[in-house]
Amino acid sequence: MELEAQASDRMDTEECTPTPLQRELPIIRRLDEAVVNRIAAGEVIQRPVSAVKELVENSIDAGSTSITVVVKDGGLKLIQVSDDGHGIRYEDLPILCERHTTSKLSKYEDLQSIKSMGFRGEALASMTYVGHVTVTTITKDQLHGYRATYKDGVMGCEPKACAAVKGTQIMIENLFYNMAARKKTLQNSADDYSKIVDLICRFAIHHTSVSFSCRKHGAARADVQSVSKSSRLDAIRSVYGVSVAQNLLKIEVSDDPSSSSFKMDGFISNSNYIAKKIAMVLFINDRLVECGALKRAIEIVYAATLPKASKPFIYMSIKLPPEHVDVNVHPTKREVTLLNQEIIIEKIQSAMESKLRNSNESRTFREQKVDPLDNSVSTSKAASTPPSSFGTKPQKVPVHKMVRTDSQDPAGRLDAYMQSTQSSQMQRNSCLASMRSSIKERRNSRETADLTSIQELVREIDSSCHTELLDLVGHCTYLGMADDVFALLQHNTHLYLANVVNLSKELMYQQVLRRFAHFSAIQLSVPAPLWELIMLALKEDELEPEGGEQENLREKIAEMNTKVIKQKTEMLEEYFGIHIDQDGNLSRLPIVLDQYTPDMDRVPELLLCLGNDVNWDDEKACFQTIAGAIANFYAFHPPLLPNPSGESLQFYKRASSGDPEEGSTSHSADDIPEEQLEQDLFSEAERAWSQREWSIQHVLFPSMRLFLKPPTSMATDGTFVKVASLEKLYKIFERC
Repeated sequence: MELEAQASDRMDTEECTPTPLQRELPIIRRLDEAVVNRIAAGEVIQRPVSAVKELVENSIDAGSTSITVVVKDGGLKLIQVSDDGHGIRYEDLPILCERHTTSKLSKYEDLQSIKSMGFRGEALASMTYVGHVTVTTITKDQLHGYRATYKDGVMGCEPKACAAVKGTQIMIENLFYNMAARKKTLQNSADDYSKIVDLICRFAIHHTSVSFSCRKHGAARADVQSVSKSSRLDAIRSVYGVSVAQNLLKIEVSDDPSSSSFKMDGFISNSNYIAKKIAMVLFINDRLVECGALKRAIEIVYAATLPKASKPFIYMSIKLPPEHVDVNVHPTKREVTLLNQEIIIEKIQSAMESKLRNSNESRTFREQKVDPLDNSVSTSKAASTPPSSFGTKPQKVPVHKMVRTDSQDPAGRLDAYMQSTQSSQMQRNSCLASMRSSIKERRNSRETADLTSIQELVREIDSSCHTELLDLVGHCTYLGMADDVFALLQHNTHLYLANVVNLSKELMYQQVLRRFAHFSAIQLSVPAPLWELIMLALKEDELEPEGGEQENLREKIAEMNTKVIKQKTEMLEEYFGIHIDQDGNLSRLPIVLDQYTPDMDRVPELLLCLGNDVNWDDEKACFQTIAGAIANFYAFHPPLLPNPSGESLQFYKRASSGDPEEGSTSHSADDIPEEQLEQDLFSEAERAWSQREWSIQHVLFPSMRLFLKPPTSMATDGTFVKVASLEKLYKIFERC
């Protein structure tokens, strides 16, 4: 009975005890309006580029013919958009930045026929909740303009009269000042500015009736500058460059002309255009949008149609009836929903396949002359020369202005008159086609570096470029090597000696900066310990005889440099493609110039420079010195073995025990019999020097013509030496 009573009491106690759910039921509260607006603002204005897009679209809606964008610190400190549109009425300024105030529509049904870029009335209001907004505007009939400031959707004070030019200027300062987490994630100003530049470029090639300008605050020159009233192709040429514009195909797709429900026109890249990333500019009813399904369909077309799955450049403008497009599906209006989207994509895909197939069939290749010294091929000069399509005779060049050789004809080069083995000639010819193709492919592979310090270094290269030397390098003809360091070049009727080491070092330095953080890699077959490599470099530099103290000093220096490099392994791999594993072994090196492998005997010198000469404290100086060290490693230095010709041939002569004086006797190359040479060493040296000269002719000079911007210092430091003028020599001989 006592047990039953206890059990009964326990049950009564459990029934009276409230459960956790009964204790704490959540209470639904109405959020404060300021909280709601700030949440909505973070959704609409995700990054500085979102604000720029909204402001530019408002300027286009205002009928502007000129839009200027100024940005500071990637848009976090300042975004200023000025236009020459119709302006804002004085009476509308008090409610301008309130949420859901707009002049674009009045009822929901208007969305079905909306043609303007904006319609919600949220963008300006959102900006006032995450930044400080100032609006300056003037309309056509006003004598002066008005300036008003806004915060949290409310105008700060009465608009003040001020001087103004036609249109509206909206300035946003201290964006995300009250959103610490968002601001912290957007510290890379270069990345945000590049997104803004890309956005303006896209607007510029579509809205050809509007001139666009975009620059950094305080910069004298604009990074984007387009001219109104230009053709679409001219706009693409001015914004994206000649290399893009000259490789585009015009494409048009439409439904039945009588229905006019769907029409697409644009430009797509042909089979000659090569890039690492797809560049797709899509406008639907003049609205800049993205369409993942269409982008995937286009990538499939290019992957199946073109070799190497080339990444294309695409510009498309699609026109549909407004009622077939739902524009209200994304907070930033970045995406839209189309009626019959699958059918539209299928039609575009089919038209692109047909266009690219025809382009591939009619692809043209540049004709090259056959080496007259190669006996394996014999052709008739008359048969290989195409007739003139216009029937006109070529102009006769005066004798004293004739250029003796051209870059396509190897008969005029110095090595054409030197003997070479048949096997080496065949080996070189087999590599030449792939070499030229690789170099041309790299021409359009430049990627914009995000870091400001790298951009500054690249701008220094551009600003210090010597115009005359740029023309010389771009249009010179390689004749051959005059000695171990200088090559003989011809430019028009002038002969020059050019320092190959200096030129290659500068080319590699510029390439390292342009390929920054986008390197391919050379994989070492066996990883090499850093410490041992640095010790090798120190021993090569040591001129005094070895001793215990010297050895200890070298070991300490090697340990110190190894420690420094190991601390920077993450940065070296990410930015420069130099991989060092956890054990301190070097396993990968960057590829700076395609189809060219540097002299691996100089790896120890590279690592010693990285540990000893790099300024790790200053970002710009750090990248500059690392680029210089890699450039010196990649430069076309003479091989370490002496040149196996002329007087250096004595180095490869076997020592004779019978005649101690024989080693000191001077001989020419023809005087030393083959049996007296160290054949293995001699063959290795011959191979190294022959490969270097081949690389100079077929790798270095073609790459220089495409990429090198010679600095002004090269005009006075002896890199180029003018040795003769063929025109003057002819006149002298004519007088004699």
